[in-house]
Amino acid sequence: MQEIVNKLVRPFGGAVTVSADGAIAVPKAAALADSGTDQLADAAVFGDAAWRDAARWLLWELGQVVGVRPASIHDLYMARGQGKVHGFTVPAINIRGMAYDSARALFRAAVKREAGAFIIEIARSEMAYTDQRPAEYVAVLIAAALREGFRGPLFVQGDHFQANAKKYATDPEGEIGAIKVLIKEAVAAGFYNIDIDTSTLVDLKQPTLDAQQKVNYERAAELTEVIRAEEPAGVTISVGAEIGEVGGKNSTVEELRAYMAGYLEELKKGGAGLKGISKISVQSGTTHGGVPLPDGTIAKVKLDFNVLEQLSEVARTEFGLSGAVQHGASTLPNEAFDKFPKTGTAEIHLATGFQNMIYESKHFPQALKDEIYKYIKSKMIGEKKDSDTEEQFIYKTRKKGLGPFKKELWSLPEDARRAIGKELEGQFAFLFEKLNVKNTAGIVAKYIKPVDVSLPVPEALRS
Repeated sequence: MQEIVNKLVRPFGGAVTVSADGAIAVPKAAALADSGTDQLADAAVFGDAAWRDAARWLLWELGQVVGVRPASIHDLYMARGQGKVHGFTVPAINIRGMAYDSARALFRAAVKREAGAFIIEIARSEMAYTDQRPAEYVAVLIAAALREGFRGPLFVQGDHFQANAKKYATDPEGEIGAIKVLIKEAVAAGFYNIDIDTSTLVDLKQPTLDAQQKVNYERAAELTEVIRAEEPAGVTISVGAEIGEVGGKNSTVEELRAYMAGYLEELKKGGAGLKGISKISVQSGTTHGGVPLPDGTIAKVKLDFNVLEQLSEVARTEFGLSGAVQHGASTLPNEAFDKFPKTGTAEIHLATGFQNMIYESKHFPQALKDEIYKYIKSKMIGEKKDSDTEEQFIYKTRKKGLGPFKKELWSLPEDARRAIGKELEGQFAFLFEKLNVKNTAGIVAKYIKPVDVSLPVPEALRS
């Protein structure tokens, strides 16, 4: 294993050293912004077990040394809830395909604009169909940050750690147990921000708001307690919850109050002083991925900004939260984004739009796209509804081609990767501007103090 580590750091030419006991020194940090980091990232994803584990451990420790540390955004959100910071909306960006190149584009945009208040996330479902487990995801993000010279807290988030309603109906403890296992895996990997989503368990047929939200807030409190038990010393993980399933009916202030009353009461059972959520996700008119029309284009969304404004205000003034969170925002028209800071929205989630940019780029190889679509038509045909046109079916399922073709997406010709990365960087830059998160590195540094968390040396290296 020591031989593997030596080979992994050799491309840095003495700018990175690893002693026999695992101590890392980086006398020339600028050397990390070079091709040696590309090789580390590749090994962390595609290497055999020994190379993979060594590369992931090395990337984590390099980040600890030079100042790219996974961190929780909790304290910044608490400051927002207290009225100490305002005026921007944090983008939470799901990196699905071309993960390394996409993340590099994001960090380039951040460095050029001194942006610090942004989150990179992946949902429970995305981990499956993009073939990216938490440890791999964090390693790739750290590598991309090092490659682009980014320094600062790295807010990695577990998005939609969601209870599947059908599985819950037949085996409630099994489904919640699976989320608990995922929480432990994610926290160990450096996910210090987690969005619990038990809103799928809301029962609108119940006669009162409390009864409708009861299973939702009970299970959310239970999972919050699990998160608090797993978080490293010195880290308060930012926990989010959800009162309305995305794509369902719009949320109301009354539902928020009913949820929070039940959640806070339930949380007390976990012990005095147990910290709760820092934000609340609501429904205001969006659908994940947008609604594809028969020709494959996306229907216009009727987003109710009044809902976001009202719920954000109540979340802050009555419960000390950072505000409301909007999901399913990436397919909104560009003119919508500057409205989020104006309404006090705390955070918006952006995913499908970037995936669309990759697939629809003129630089994406047509032959590979044809191969992916052929795979989807063969393997995913059971998901096609009778009412779907072929364009609608492809649009809704092509995300599931990202995992099976991950290696091919990482290995696109360099000119194609560079060109697509430039297009993505432009969109990230646009969002940073519209959401007012440029020049937020300073405010993040004021409230967020990442702790030094060292990962255990891989077993093979110890032996």
